[in-house]
Amino acid sequence: MKPEADIKNIIEDPHDDKSRPYLCTVCDKRYRTKHQLLAHRNTHTDKFKCTECGTCCQSSAALTVHSRMHSGEKPFECSVCSRLLVSAGSLANHIRTHDDKSRPYLCTVCDKRYSTKRNLAQHMNIHSDKYKCTECGTCYRSSSGLTVHSRIHSGEKPFECSVCSKLFTTAGRLVEHSRIHTGQKPYKCHMCDKAFTRSESLKSHMRVHVGEKPYKCHMCDKAFSRSWSLNSHMTVHTRERPYKCHMCDKAFIYSGLLNMHVRIHTGEKPFKCDMCDKAFSQSGNRKHHMRVHTGEKPFKCQMCDKEFTHSESLKSHVRIHTGEKPYKCHMCDKTFSRSVYLNSHVRVHTGEKPYKCYLCDKAFSQSRTLRTHVRHHLGE
Repeated sequence: MKPEADIKNIIEDPHDDKSRPYLCTVCDKRYRTKHQLLAHRNTHTDKFKCTECGTCCQSSAALTVHSRMHSGEKPFECSVCSRLLVSAGSLANHIRTHDDKSRPYLCTVCDKRYSTKRNLAQHMNIHSDKYKCTECGTCYRSSSGLTVHSRIHSGEKPFECSVCSKLFTTAGRLVEHSRIHTGQKPYKCHMCDKAFTRSESLKSHMRVHVGEKPYKCHMCDKAFSRSWSLNSHMTVHTRERPYKCHMCDKAFIYSGLLNMHVRIHTGEKPFKCDMCDKAFSQSGNRKHHMRVHTGEKPFKCQMCDKEFTHSESLKSHVRIHTGEKPYKCHMCDKTFSRSVYLNSHVRVHTGEKPYKCYLCDKAFSQSRTLRTHVRHHLGE
């Protein structure tokens, strides 16, 4: 349950950040004035609560703007590029992207620009040690950001789910998680039938329709619709894999990938099918498995009538129509439409024979060759 705010949560607290003396004791955020803190306090009550997703807003105006995320309404249009936005404030911020004169405050460290000196000053904290994590060295704009981050190291998770007792580091994460139990997907795409549990997921999905790819790699010409896709791509250039498994030598780009990998060692399968006895180590695998029961094939080829249960199967199929072969052998000039075909081909060069016969000592580079061989033993 989300902690309720009362007048005791509004205190003036001695702190090294003298410009923001007013502390919310529910979430540790700080404010410059008592009025700002009183407005923030509403986010811990049901005063301005969204009936679609349960998000609590600071004011009725903020709730009105928030509700447009569900309705898809975007009443404010940019006169320069015709982009539609949900609020006058969003429009004002967007217009500044067309003119650097409206963002005169430049960070000399990373070249980012800001419309006010205060925003630049907050940003500069990232480049200083003012709000620096003593555990990992990450720097934050504010003390509240550092407080939330520090819970990664301390393991503190003060927000508990009332249904399954799972703990979370922030109230926002708890709200998102609760939708797993309710099945609520309040963020609906107005261009197709898809709905999402998080507003960020909807924003990311919308780029599929408009073809927007705002995340550009500064080391090559590639661009991406999602920030995590760019981060993942950057490892091609940096080779960095900071999350290391303590049970084997593997390392990963993201902590989430490491967590999933660790389940291989522990055998943990927390995601159970509601319709049979199967359990899975990843929620995505359970979702794919459910289509065996439902017969759902949501991924349809636009060039023929075929439908598929997985997006990767559709991508692979589309290459039959386009002739695309993106997987190239680095040891010869051959190209392939699927990564599995490339992996199989590479064994021609390396001589690797991973498929061993359990009836004799022979080994093979291809699984199908092993299957044929075993039939000879069995007389089939």
